[in-house]
Amino acid sequence: MNYQDTIQWMFQQLPMYQNKGKSAFKKDLSNTLKLANQLNNPEKRFKSIHVAGTNGKGSTSHMLASVLQEAGYKVGLYTSPHLKDFRERIRVNGKVVSKQFVIGFIKRNKSFFNVNSLSFFEMTVGMAFDYFAKQKVDIAVVEVGMGGRLDSTNIISPELSIITNIGFDHMQFLGNTLEKIAGEKAGIIKHNTPVVIGQTQSETTSVFENKANNHSAPIYFADQFIEAYLDSDLKGSYQKHNIKTVMQSVELLRSLGYKISDRQLKNGLLNVTRNTGLLGRWQVLQNNPKVICDTAHNKEGLTYVMQQLQEESYEQLHMVFGVVSDKDLNSIIPLLPKKAQFYFCKPNIQRGLDAHKLSEIFKENQLEGEVFSSVEKAYKAALNTAQKSDLIYVGGSTFVVAEII
Repeated sequence: MNYQDTIQWMFQQLPMYQNKGKSAFKKDLSNTLKLANQLNNPEKRFKSIHVAGTNGKGSTSHMLASVLQEAGYKVGLYTSPHLKDFRERIRVNGKVVSKQFVIGFIKRNKSFFNVNSLSFFEMTVGMAFDYFAKQKVDIAVVEVGMGGRLDSTNIISPELSIITNIGFDHMQFLGNTLEKIAGEKAGIIKHNTPVVIGQTQSETTSVFENKANNHSAPIYFADQFIEAYLDSDLKGSYQKHNIKTVMQSVELLRSLGYKISDRQLKNGLLNVTRNTGLLGRWQVLQNNPKVICDTAHNKEGLTYVMQQLQEESYEQLHMVFGVVSDKDLNSIIPLLPKKAQFYFCKPNIQRGLDAHKLSEIFKENQLEGEVFSSVEKAYKAALNTAQKSDLIYVGGSTFVVAEII
């Protein structure tokens, strides 16, 4: 199989959460542990940092990787989902895994995957850990896929655990209260391993403190310890929380013996995109008209993004908007600007919500717009309609952003 054949097999062989949602979700680590054993436990052959949270875990992971790269370390970075190419999920010092490694890994282990019915996510985590071990990385920053306690990444023994924040997302899997969701994400807290909590929240503080105490894990709330924060090339206003989380994490890494100077910390935060290839976080695609895209897709993330949109100067706001079918629209619709012109579209995945249905729901809430048969057509229509002094925002889903970048 060539690279495209291999990727197609991975996508189609088994249900994948990214495409199908709940039918692809497995609340079990047994398959991941079997695969780790099959691969001679690569997760034990490199040091790691584990990052969970509802919002900001991707940005935080990329920031930390960038800082560690600036400090001269060979850094693995595992994140999900990807925007354009599967290989974005697995990087070493910003460079994506080679096509040949992806092909070879699947070829070597295909019979094992078939016999054990591994999920897309399980085999991808195994691939990442195998790659990091073979690349002999100094440290890998590993982003949780969903939750924490039963996420496939949760077989590592990290130097440091990080939980950015807790919000209402993936409630059908993680629970319908902030306390329950926090309990799932607290599952990455390990014995005698320091944990950084990005944002103090009254509903979740005791959950994290109890879990940390039970595991003799020193716990640090970044927003209580870090007063000032540095600048970053990631310009979303919400990044201030992630920057504080990274700064607190770097302090702890220094105490563990990692050599990271203040200049390397500063440069790492200023060069995240260059060092890691991160896309889609308050990314300005062009000017006149200005086009901004952002992958924020739930109440907490969109709250910050919509507040920042209000600070922009423009004549008319055009919003290219699409969501997945299991999105809680009741929580995000009140956040959206009533005077914007909407361009409704469906992201090109099975989970995408039909654009006509999206339009009907928005119309009931006094949000008007036009329906398009694809993200591309919606985006082109917005570009053709907007004047130079207008602003175009593209978002609602990671998958919408992926199609226009």
